[in-house]
Amino acid sequence: MATTTEPQTNDLKPVLVFDSGIGGLTVLREARVLMPDRRFLYIADDAGFPYGGWDEQALKERVIRLFGELLREHDPVLCVIACNTAFTLVGADLRSAFPHMTFVGTVPAIKPAAERTRTGLVSVLATPGTVRRAYTRDLIQSFASQCHVRLVGSENLARMAEAYIRGEPISDEAVMSEIAQCFVDKDGLRTDIVVLACTHYPFMANVFRRLAPWPVDWLDPAEAIARRARSLLPLAIDTLHPAEDDIARFTSGNPDFATRRLMNGFGLKVS
Repeated sequence: MATTTEPQTNDLKPVLVFDSGIGGLTVLREARVLMPDRRFLYIADDAGFPYGGWDEQALKERVIRLFGELLREHDPVLCVIACNTAFTLVGADLRSAFPHMTFVGTVPAIKPAAERTRTGLVSVLATPGTVRRAYTRDLIQSFASQCHVRLVGSENLARMAEAYIRGEPISDEAVMSEIAQCFVDKDGLRTDIVVLACTHYPFMANVFRRLAPWPVDWLDPAEAIARRARSLLPLAIDTLHPAEDDIARFTSGNPDFATRRLMNGFGLKVS
Protein backbone atom coordinates (compact mmCIF):
# COMPACT_ATOMS: atom_id res chain seq x y z
CA MET A 1 0.00 0.00 0.00
CA ALA A 2 1.31 3.42 -0.92
CA THR A 3 2.34 5.70 1.91
CA THR A 4 3.45 9.27 1.94
CA THR A 5 5.76 11.42 4.01
CA GLU A 6 3.34 13.86 5.55
CA PRO A 7 4.18 17.48 6.31
CA GLN A 8 3.34 19.00 9.67
CA THR A 9 0.30 20.64 8.11
CA ASN A 10 -1.32 17.24 7.60
CA ASP A 11 -3.19 17.78 10.87
CA LEU A 12 -5.27 20.35 8.99
CA LYS A 13 -6.08 18.06 6.08
CA PRO A 14 -9.32 16.06 6.12
CA VAL A 15 -9.74 12.32 5.92
CA LEU A 16 -11.86 11.76 2.83
CA VAL A 17 -14.51 9.02 3.05
CA PHE A 18 -16.04 8.07 -0.30
CA ASP A 19 -19.10 5.99 -1.15
CA SER A 20 -21.68 5.72 -3.90
CA GLY A 21 -24.33 6.91 -1.44
CA ILE A 22 -24.83 7.06 2.31
CA GLY A 23 -23.63 3.55 3.16
CA GLY A 24 -20.15 4.85 3.96
CA LEU A 25 -21.60 6.57 7.01
CA THR A 26 -21.23 3.20 8.76
CA VAL A 27 -17.46 3.49 8.24
CA LEU A 28 -17.37 7.20 9.07
CA ARG A 29 -19.11 6.51 12.37
CA GLU A 30 -16.36 4.10 13.43
CA ALA A 31 -13.56 6.29 12.09
CA ARG A 32 -14.71 9.24 14.15
CA VAL A 33 -14.63 7.14 17.31
CA LEU A 34 -11.05 6.08 16.62
CA MET A 35 -9.87 9.44 15.25
CA PRO A 36 -11.59 12.22 17.19
CA ASP A 37 -8.59 14.42 16.41
CA ARG A 38 -9.31 14.42 12.68
CA ARG A 39 -11.54 16.35 10.32
CA PHE A 40 -13.62 14.35 7.86
CA LEU A 41 -14.96 15.02 4.40
CA TYR A 42 -17.72 12.66 3.27
CA ILE A 43 -18.26 12.36 -0.47
CA ALA A 44 -21.39 10.61 -1.78
CA ASP A 45 -21.50 9.92 -5.51
CA ASP A 46 -25.29 9.96 -5.48
CA ALA A 47 -25.35 11.07 -9.12
CA GLY A 48 -23.87 7.66 -9.97
CA PHE A 49 -25.78 5.58 -7.39
CA PRO A 50 -26.19 2.62 -7.42
CA TYR A 51 -22.86 1.30 -8.68
CA GLY A 52 -23.96 -2.34 -8.94
CA GLY A 53 -25.46 -2.03 -12.42
CA TRP A 54 -22.68 0.03 -14.05
CA ASP A 55 -20.54 -1.18 -16.93
CA GLU A 56 -17.16 -1.84 -15.33
CA GLN A 57 -15.05 0.30 -17.63
CA ALA A 58 -17.45 3.23 -17.40
CA LEU A 59 -17.46 3.01 -13.62
CA LYS A 60 -13.65 2.87 -13.50
CA GLU A 61 -13.41 5.99 -15.61
CA ARG A 62 -16.01 7.80 -13.51
CA VAL A 63 -14.37 7.05 -10.16
CA ILE A 64 -10.85 7.92 -11.36
CA ARG A 65 -12.13 11.20 -12.84
CA LEU A 66 -13.95 12.05 -9.61
CA PHE A 67 -10.86 11.42 -7.53
CA GLY A 68 -8.75 13.58 -9.79
CA GLU A 69 -11.12 16.43 -8.99
CA LEU A 70 -11.47 15.60 -5.29
CA LEU A 71 -7.74 15.37 -4.63
CA ARG A 72 -7.05 18.66 -6.39
CA GLU A 73 -9.82 20.48 -4.55
CA HIS A 74 -9.53 19.05 -1.04
CA ASP A 75 -5.96 17.69 -0.66
CA PRO A 76 -6.94 15.01 1.90
CA VAL A 77 -4.41 13.34 4.14
CA LEU A 78 -5.89 9.90 3.37
CA CYS A 79 -8.83 8.47 1.39
CA VAL A 80 -11.14 5.72 2.58
CA ILE A 81 -13.07 4.00 -0.21
CA ALA A 82 -16.07 2.89 1.85
CA CYS A 83 -17.62 0.91 -1.00
CA ASN A 84 -16.93 -2.73 -1.84
CA THR A 85 -18.17 -2.37 -5.42
CA ALA A 86 -15.92 0.58 -6.15
CA PHE A 87 -12.78 -0.63 -4.41
CA THR A 88 -12.79 -4.20 -5.70
CA LEU A 89 -13.07 -2.77 -9.20
CA VAL A 90 -10.92 0.35 -9.19
CA GLY A 91 -8.74 0.26 -6.07
CA ALA A 92 -5.58 -0.78 -7.91
CA ASP A 93 -6.23 1.82 -10.61
CA LEU A 94 -6.63 4.58 -8.03
CA ARG A 95 -3.32 3.70 -6.39
CA SER A 96 -1.63 3.65 -9.79
CA ALA A 97 -3.20 6.94 -10.92
CA PHE A 98 -2.51 8.79 -7.65
CA PRO A 99 0.66 7.25 -6.14
CA HIS A 100 1.12 10.19 -3.75
CA MET A 101 -2.14 9.37 -1.95
CA THR A 102 -2.86 6.67 0.62
CA PHE A 103 -6.06 4.72 -0.10
CA VAL A 104 -7.76 2.46 2.41
CA GLY A 105 -10.16 0.08 0.73
CA THR A 106 -13.23 -1.91 1.59
CA VAL A 107 -13.32 -5.55 0.54
CA PRO A 108 -15.63 -8.40 1.60
CA ALA A 109 -14.63 -9.66 5.07
CA ILE A 110 -14.13 -13.21 3.85
CA LYS A 111 -10.93 -13.92 5.76
CA PRO A 112 -12.35 -13.12 9.24
CA ALA A 113 -15.53 -14.98 8.34
CA ALA A 114 -13.54 -18.09 7.47
CA GLU A 115 -11.62 -17.78 10.74
CA ARG A 116 -14.79 -17.48 12.84
CA THR A 117 -17.19 -19.95 11.26
CA ARG A 118 -17.89 -23.13 13.17
CA THR A 119 -20.06 -24.83 10.57
CA GLY A 120 -18.01 -23.91 7.49
CA LEU A 121 -21.09 -22.41 5.84
CA VAL A 122 -20.55 -18.72 5.08
CA SER A 123 -22.61 -16.38 2.92
CA VAL A 124 -21.50 -13.10 1.38
CA LEU A 125 -24.33 -10.60 0.94
CA ALA A 126 -23.18 -8.08 -1.65
CA THR A 127 -24.12 -6.08 -4.72
CA PRO A 128 -24.12 -7.88 -8.08
CA GLY A 129 -20.94 -6.02 -9.02
CA THR A 130 -19.04 -7.27 -5.98
CA VAL A 131 -20.29 -10.82 -6.53
CA ARG A 132 -19.07 -10.77 -10.15
CA ARG A 133 -15.65 -9.41 -9.28
CA ALA A 134 -12.62 -11.68 -9.65
CA TYR A 135 -11.23 -9.91 -6.56
CA THR A 136 -14.01 -11.46 -4.45
CA ARG A 137 -13.42 -14.94 -5.81
CA ASP A 138 -9.69 -14.57 -5.23
CA LEU A 139 -10.39 -13.76 -1.58
CA ILE A 140 -12.43 -16.94 -1.27
CA GLN A 141 -9.71 -19.01 -2.90
CA SER A 142 -7.00 -17.47 -0.71
CA PHE A 143 -8.73 -17.46 2.67
CA ALA A 144 -11.86 -19.63 2.61
CA SER A 145 -11.09 -22.59 0.37
CA GLN A 146 -12.10 -24.97 3.19
CA CYS A 147 -15.50 -23.31 3.57
CA HIS A 148 -18.67 -23.47 1.55
CA VAL A 149 -19.12 -19.81 0.57
CA ARG A 150 -22.36 -18.71 -1.02
CA LEU A 151 -22.28 -15.40 -2.91
CA VAL A 152 -25.60 -13.57 -2.81
CA GLY A 153 -25.86 -10.55 -5.10
CA SER A 154 -28.79 -8.31 -4.23
CA GLU A 155 -30.13 -6.00 -6.93
CA ASN A 156 -32.25 -3.91 -4.57
CA LEU A 157 -30.86 -3.97 -1.05
CA ALA A 158 -28.59 -0.92 -1.30
CA ARG A 159 -31.52 1.20 -2.46
CA MET A 160 -33.68 -0.27 0.29
CA ALA A 161 -31.05 0.50 2.92
CA GLU A 162 -30.85 4.11 1.75
CA ALA A 163 -34.63 4.41 2.00
CA TYR A 164 -34.68 2.70 5.40
CA ILE A 165 -32.09 4.97 6.98
CA ARG A 166 -34.06 7.97 5.74
CA GLY A 167 -37.10 6.68 7.62
CA GLU A 168 -39.08 5.32 4.68
CA PRO A 169 -41.10 2.12 5.27
CA ILE A 170 -39.68 -1.13 3.88
CA SER A 171 -41.73 -4.33 3.97
CA ASP A 172 -40.40 -7.44 5.66
CA GLU A 173 -41.30 -9.44 2.56
CA ALA A 174 -39.16 -7.21 0.34
CA VAL A 175 -36.16 -7.52 2.66
CA MET A 176 -36.56 -11.27 3.06
CA SER A 177 -36.66 -11.76 -0.70
CA GLU A 178 -33.18 -10.18 -0.88
CA ILE A 179 -31.54 -12.10 1.98
CA ALA A 180 -33.27 -15.50 1.87
CA GLN A 181 -30.53 -17.14 -0.21
CA CYS A 182 -27.97 -16.40 2.51
CA PHE A 183 -29.34 -19.19 4.69
CA VAL A 184 -28.05 -22.66 3.80
CA ASP A 185 -29.11 -25.81 5.67
CA LYS A 186 -26.87 -28.63 4.50
CA ASP A 187 -26.07 -32.04 5.98
CA GLY A 188 -27.28 -30.99 9.41
CA LEU A 189 -25.21 -27.79 9.36
CA ARG A 190 -26.43 -24.23 8.89
CA THR A 191 -24.93 -20.95 7.74
CA ASP A 192 -23.52 -19.25 10.84
CA ILE A 193 -21.91 -16.12 9.34
CA VAL A 194 -23.17 -13.66 6.74
CA VAL A 195 -20.61 -11.14 5.49
CA LEU A 196 -22.17 -7.73 4.89
CA ALA A 197 -20.20 -6.89 1.75
CA CYS A 198 -21.81 -3.52 1.12
CA THR A 199 -21.42 -0.64 3.56
CA HIS A 200 -25.12 0.18 3.19
CA TYR A 201 -26.23 -3.12 4.67
CA PRO A 202 -25.24 -2.66 8.35
CA PHE A 203 -27.92 0.04 8.61
CA MET A 204 -30.45 -2.79 8.31
CA ALA A 205 -28.68 -5.33 10.53
CA ASN A 206 -31.42 -5.26 13.17
CA VAL A 207 -34.01 -5.98 10.48
CA PHE A 208 -31.89 -8.85 9.16
CA ARG A 209 -31.57 -10.32 12.67
CA ARG A 210 -35.31 -10.17 13.21
CA LEU A 211 -36.13 -11.85 9.91
CA ALA A 212 -33.38 -14.50 9.91
CA PRO A 213 -34.70 -18.08 10.17
CA TRP A 214 -31.95 -18.82 12.71
CA PRO A 215 -29.29 -16.70 14.47
CA VAL A 216 -26.18 -15.86 12.47
CA ASP A 217 -23.25 -13.50 12.92
CA TRP A 218 -23.75 -10.52 10.57
CA LEU A 219 -20.15 -9.47 9.91
CA ASP A 220 -19.74 -5.70 9.53
CA PRO A 221 -16.23 -4.62 8.43
CA ALA A 222 -16.61 -0.93 9.34
CA GLU A 223 -14.53 -1.04 12.54
CA ALA A 224 -11.69 -2.93 10.84
CA ILE A 225 -11.61 -0.38 8.02
CA ALA A 226 -11.46 2.46 10.53
CA ARG A 227 -8.66 0.75 12.46
CA ARG A 228 -6.67 0.36 9.27
CA ALA A 229 -7.08 4.03 8.41
CA ARG A 230 -6.09 5.04 11.93
CA SER A 231 -2.95 2.90 11.80
CA LEU A 232 -1.73 4.81 8.73
CA LEU A 233 -2.01 8.25 10.32
CA PRO A 234 0.09 9.77 13.10
CA LEU A 235 -1.59 11.36 16.07
CA ALA A 236 -2.68 14.88 15.27
CA ILE A 237 -0.96 17.63 17.24
CA ASP A 238 -4.30 18.84 18.57
CA THR A 239 -5.95 15.90 20.33
CA LEU A 240 -9.32 17.63 20.35
CA HIS A 241 -11.64 17.58 17.36
CA PRO A 242 -10.87 20.60 15.17
CA ALA A 243 -13.25 23.54 15.27
CA GLU A 244 -14.17 23.17 11.59
CA ASP A 245 -17.31 21.21 10.78
CA ASP A 246 -17.06 17.85 9.11
CA ILE A 247 -18.46 18.25 5.62
CA ALA A 248 -20.66 16.10 3.38
CA ARG A 249 -20.81 16.70 -0.35
CA PHE A 250 -23.01 15.03 -2.95
CA THR A 251 -22.06 14.75 -6.60
CA SER A 252 -25.64 15.53 -7.62
CA GLY A 253 -25.29 18.86 -5.82
CA ASN A 254 -28.86 18.55 -4.64
CA PRO A 255 -29.57 15.99 -1.90
CA ASP A 256 -33.18 15.90 -0.75
CA PHE A 257 -34.45 17.17 2.58
CA ALA A 258 -34.43 13.74 4.24
CA THR A 259 -30.81 13.20 3.24
CA ARG A 260 -29.76 16.62 4.49
CA ARG A 261 -31.48 15.91 7.79
CA LEU A 262 -29.69 12.56 8.02
CA MET A 263 -26.32 14.20 7.39
CA ASN A 264 -27.05 16.81 10.06
CA GLY A 265 -27.89 13.99 12.43
CA PHE A 266 -24.43 12.57 11.80
CA GLY A 267 -22.90 15.94 12.56
CA LEU A 268 -22.09 16.68 8.94
CA LYS A 269 -22.61 20.03 7.26
CA VAL A 270 -23.89 19.56 3.71
CA SER A 271 -21.85 21.78 1.42
